[in-house]
Amino acid sequence: MKIFGATSTTDEVLDGINLRGKRVFITGVSAGLGVETARALVAHGADVIGTVRDLDKAHVNTKVVRDAAAQSGGSVEIIHMDLADLASVRKVSDAMAAANQPFDLVVANAGVMATPFEHTKDGFESQFGTNVLGHFVLANRLAPLMRDGARLILLSSNGHRFADVDLDDPNFAHTPYDPWLAYGRSKTGDALLAVAFDARHRHRGVRAASIHPGVILTELVRNMDPADFQAAFTSMNEQHLALGFPPFEVKTVAQGAATTLWAGITADAETIGGKYCEDCHVGEILADDAAVSAFSAGVRPYAIDPVRADALWARAEELVGERF
Repeated sequence: MKIFGATSTTDEVLDGINLRGKRVFITGVSAGLGVETARALVAHGADVIGTVRDLDKAHVNTKVVRDAAAQSGGSVEIIHMDLADLASVRKVSDAMAAANQPFDLVVANAGVMATPFEHTKDGFESQFGTNVLGHFVLANRLAPLMRDGARLILLSSNGHRFADVDLDDPNFAHTPYDPWLAYGRSKTGDALLAVAFDARHRHRGVRAASIHPGVILTELVRNMDPADFQAAFTSMNEQHLALGFPPFEVKTVAQGAATTLWAGITADAETIGGKYCEDCHVGEILADDAAVSAFSAGVRPYAIDPVRADALWARAEELVGERF
């Protein structure tokens, strides 16, 4: 078996793999990791359906995906969907159900980070509502279409270490809003959803995992002032070195998307099922008192706790008004 790591790329992870006949659903394919994930998959013959909020922007940014599909025999279809509007999510999932074509992989890739205090169309705090609840409804509505042996990959982040989910106050109704606290809650939520989904579908061979793609300079930082971002980045890097970690290197987009494809396609299903993955391997579970930096590796136990995952699942059902 090939061994992959932090610098492995999407093409390396999929080297020699033929994905002809495999169908993949990916959220957020208009930029960054989503575009690269879709490109690598269609380059190996897969048929990809990708969702975007802005079709015009996506048409420009996905040319590389269309070109790869034309050369490989794969295909790509771009459709509109807004994770911050559950009516939009339900409309798309209903259309997928009506088409009744199965999926081998679903990638919950889209997301927002460190946004100002806003609410989704359904009244949820924007990061929790988009990153967690939008994907919760989508994944569960697509679950009947997932073939035995299919996988669900949810993009989490080492930012989950900023905060556990708050099931009593998910919308910051009583908690002072902090964009990074909200981001941390949402990324913990994504990791927990993978645990809960995996537990509910593993009996038929459908597995789920969450992944941290690494630190990549993509559009995800669009809500931050460039000078503020650079100052924060420098400070975090200094802390990282002060804790004795080796020098940090930003990943390329192809390296960042590699863990998605490693967990979704290449790795053994039993290895990744219900786990948090990073750098093309299962992440180390950290001790509660372990010192971490913004760039160091490892997952906090609360983000993969099955009891916590079940509690989030139940709360999410209450919030979205659907039982799965």
